[in-house]
Amino acid sequence: MSDIFHEVDEEVRRERLKSLWERYSLLIIAFAVLFVGSIAAWRGYEYWVSQRAAAAGAQFEAAAVLSEAGKHAEAEAAFAKVASDAPQGYRALARLRIAAAQAAATPADAVKTYDDIAGDGRLGVLWQDLAAVRAGFLLVDTAPLADMTSRLTPLTEPGRPYRHSARELLALSAWRHQDAAAARKYVDMISADNETPPGTRARIDVLSALIAAGAGKS
Repeated sequence: MSDIFHEVDEEVRRERLKSLWERYSLLIIAFAVLFVGSIAAWRGYEYWVSQRAAAAGAQFEAAAVLSEAGKHAEAEAAFAKVASDAPQGYRALARLRIAAAQAAATPADAVKTYDDIAGDGRLGVLWQDLAAVRAGFLLVDTAPLADMTSRLTPLTEPGRPYRHSARELLALSAWRHQDAAAARKYVDMISADNETPPGTRARIDVLSALIAAGAGKS
């Protein structure tokens, strides 16, 4: 008797499965096709991204070779192409290289390029702060303290990637403009930060001694 009931249960299950398949087979097949297709599309996208990055890397290296060979006009044009066509990381690198090349001949143009990078929110804080600091290095000998303060003060906050350089530039700018109080403010920020690099700390110790001796820049 139990065998009969077992056979009946099996038949009922088969009928249910058959009914479910007849009702949902198209959906199941469509889902399977979609799943396989999405995996294939993702693999294709990953391959496309890797190929694009490899091509951008080759273009960047070629531009760097031109720069090292002294072919600055050709190098700038090559970097400009990378900056317009390559993935985001290579674009940022290329724009920074363009600015570095400009700095040797036309610092004002380099500052403008660095400012454009620093203002590009798509790049993220790391690239933006690096560009702002590089512009600060070009301006520290000539720009008013107010301009340097406006440019670099946000970069001095704890956790910012280039805060040590920004603080050092502001301390030096304040000293050059004979603002001992402002210079001491940034010297103290540098001294109090346990993560300040040894080189920065050594230079700021010299500046601190100059401030203490009253050797302001005239």
